[in-house]
Amino acid sequence: MLQDPEHGPGPWPAEPTGTVLGLSTEFQGARQWLRMYLVRFDLPQYDTDGDGPYSSSEVAHIYLERLD
Repeated sequence: MLQDPEHGPGPWPAEPTGTVLGLSTEFQGARQWLRMYLVRFDLPQYDTDGDGPYSSSEVAHIYLERLD
């Protein structure tokens, strides 16, 4: 996962790896349509606010990067 350079280190500051489990939903964001995917993290993660640890989360497609 990638950090958002326009909004600090969010949404997942550690830029974790994980497995996409499937498409969750789509919605119109402030600038574009966002596809939200359910991602299971390889290791539990804390979000930008320090909440967690989370084992999975919905993540917008703009923050996902495929690793081969």
